[in-house]
Amino acid sequence: MLDALARPYDLVVRAEWVLLEGGFTAAEVAVRDGRIVRIAPRNRGGEHLQAERVVELADDEVLLPGLVDTHVHVNEPGRTEWEGFDSATRAAAHGGVTTIVDMPLNSVPATVSVAALEEKRRVAADQVRVDVGFWGGVVPGNLDELRPMVDAGVFGFKCFLLHSGVDEFPEVTPDEMEAAMRVIAEADSLLIVHAEDGHVIDAAPHAHGPEYAGFLASRPRAAEDAAIAEVIERARRTGARAHIVHLSSADSLPQIAAAKADGVRLTVETCPHYLTLRAEDVPNGATAFKCCPPIREDDNRDALWQGLEDGLIDLVVSDHSPSTPEMKYAGDGDFGQAWGGIASLQIGLPLMWTEAHRRGIPLERVVHWMSAAPADLVGLRDKGRIRVGGAADFVVFAPEETFTVDAAALAHRHPITPYDGRELEGVVRRTLLSGAPIDDARGQGRLLRRGS
Repeated sequence: MLDALARPYDLVVRAEWVLLEGGFTAAEVAVRDGRIVRIAPRNRGGEHLQAERVVELADDEVLLPGLVDTHVHVNEPGRTEWEGFDSATRAAAHGGVTTIVDMPLNSVPATVSVAALEEKRRVAADQVRVDVGFWGGVVPGNLDELRPMVDAGVFGFKCFLLHSGVDEFPEVTPDEMEAAMRVIAEADSLLIVHAEDGHVIDAAPHAHGPEYAGFLASRPRAAEDAAIAEVIERARRTGARAHIVHLSSADSLPQIAAAKADGVRLTVETCPHYLTLRAEDVPNGATAFKCCPPIREDDNRDALWQGLEDGLIDLVVSDHSPSTPEMKYAGDGDFGQAWGGIASLQIGLPLMWTEAHRRGIPLERVVHWMSAAPADLVGLRDKGRIRVGGAADFVVFAPEETFTVDAAALAHRHPITPYDGRELEGVVRRTLLSGAPIDDARGQGRLLRRGS
């Protein structure tokens, strides 16, 4: 039947398993002008919602909200040979990610001013297959740029407490971080922090050679723990919202729990590589596994999962940080020379589902950590959930189908991933953005601004 009070729906999706806010249910989801306008119980054998286009899912498929990844290094402009908006957003779409927020560093110029933000938007326009927002950056000397960048629509700001890996994005001191927090708090924005203490790392053994154990020792858990303590203390003083990116040290969970209990405005993310890989399995010389902070031991991985289940860790995002093969394999397997970064944007959902399923964690919790929670972090209230009024961003997912990762078949610019050859559960069969199938051949995503 047609809606008697309005024109026909553009799209209706029918499925036995639709992930709504109360869990999975049989439903029909109606879309008009890119938004969800009605959700009705599925009536097998009876009347259905009708539309210009109807998608009926197979019995082994579930309908999920589009994933939101708030930690992606696209690297364009300036280092497009590392990745770029074309390849990154295509990979995101293939992986069921319908919204990304781009990091401010590894592009040239870094996004530390309104002028740099506008340059990034200019080169991204017409390329993006999914919706894209942008982080700003906090570096020494750019306090006066923070409020203008908030007004220009960035979703918050990132800083480093040690060398970032690229010279055009220098680290800040704790005092400089606190000064930025005060501006950010007044602007009702958010500071996200790469929390490793450079002094602790300087005192640790220097990483060199192919031994993964040597690299792991060079980035000790204590470096994260000390830096996170500093973030908590400065956020407590200023009242700013602070967010810890890519937590790898489970040793910090007690202080995170205490800070949250005390009312510190703190959120925390971790990444699929910290939850699915373990140091004991990393072969020597396998620099595709190198990231900072590093993949740690099995007991640490178990504790991170418990932190997620307990709500101490709020969300899971990729920290997709690719580079050229020459950089990733620099030094012929030398962990001291190779670039640190994991490429996994396209396969985050099956990675997480495979490990969560093994641990008895339901799919709806995985999807919450990868959709609603990151959307809430950046204030995208119409993203990450299937509900009336929300964006019609959908993933058609087959949770029981398995596949083997083939790095060469991924849409990332370079065929490098530590998951090459790994068998995973769950296949993304279709991704829809604003109710339309994503087209590999053209950009149909929007450039997002906070508050718009």
